[in-house]
Amino acid sequence: MFPIKNKKLGLYTQLMRFDRPVGTLLLLWPTLGALWMANKGLPPTSLLLIFIMGTIATRAAGCVINDFIDRKYDRHVQRTRNRPLTTGAITEFEALAILALLCTISLILVSLLNRFTLFFSLGGAFIAAVYPFMKRWTYMPQVVLGAAFSWGIPMAFAASQNTVPAVAWLLFTASLLWIIAYDTLYAMLDRDDDLKLGIKSTAILFGDVVRPAIAGLQLATTVCFFILGHNLKYGTFFNITVLIIAGLFIYQQHLIRSPKKPQYFAAFNNNIWVGFALFTGVVLEESILPLLG
Repeated sequence: MFPIKNKKLGLYTQLMRFDRPVGTLLLLWPTLGALWMANKGLPPTSLLLIFIMGTIATRAAGCVINDFIDRKYDRHVQRTRNRPLTTGAITEFEALAILALLCTISLILVSLLNRFTLFFSLGGAFIAAVYPFMKRWTYMPQVVLGAAFSWGIPMAFAASQNTVPAVAWLLFTASLLWIIAYDTLYAMLDRDDDLKLGIKSTAILFGDVVRPAIAGLQLATTVCFFILGHNLKYGTFFNITVLIIAGLFIYQQHLIRSPKKPQYFAAFNNNIWVGFALFTGVVLEESILPLLG
C-alpha cells in the first residue's frame, strides 16, 4: 500500500512541478523584490509568508491548468510526452481535484489581504487561465505568460500600500520583457514539434533572428532596471547589480551561439541568477545600506 501511495504522491509532485523549482524561483524573485520595494525594507512576516505560499500555489495551479488543456498535444512533443497526465498515470479527475485544492489555497491566502489586492488577484487569475490557449491563437503566448508571472509585482504593492505606483509598473514592464526573453529560450526546446502541431510561440515568430531578438529583449530589460534604480534613487550597489544582470545576459547569448537544445536550456536555467541578482540588489538598497548608514 505505501509504495503505491508514495508513487502517486510523486506523480502529483511532477504534475505541480514541485520536482522542478526553476519556474517557482523565476516567479518568486521579482515578487519578493517588489515586496521589499513596497515596504522600504523587510516586509511584515505575515505578508512575506502569504506571498511565498501564494506564489508556490499559483505557479503549481498554472502548471496543472496547462497540462490539463494540453494533455492531447503533449503526447506528440518529445519533452512533454511522459508527463503523468499525458500518459494516464494521473486521471483527469485527479488533476482537477488538485487544481481545485490549489485554487482554494490561493483564495484563502488572498482573502487575508486587502480588497484592492483581491481585485488585482482576479485579473491575475484570468490571465493565468487563458494563457494555455494563447499558443493556439497567437505567436506571442510568451507575452501573456510574462504578464501572468509578473502579476505578483502590482499585487505586492497593492497589499503593502493599497495603491500601485508608477515604479511598480516599471518593474512589471522590466519583468515582462525579461520573461518573454527567457521563455523564448525555453520555447526553442519545442520549436520543431510545435511547428508540426501548429502550436505558436515567439521562438517560431522570430525565426532565424531568434538570437538577436532575445538579445534585444534582454537589452530592454537591462535599460528598464537602470531606469527603475534611478527612479527609486538607488545607488552604486544596485547599478552594479544591473551590470551583473547584463553580464548574465551576455553569458546566455554566449551559450546559445550554437543552436542546440541543451544550450538553450542552460541559458534558460541561468535566469534563476538574474532574478536572484535583482532581489539581492533591492535588499541591499532597501535593507542593508540603511542599517549601515
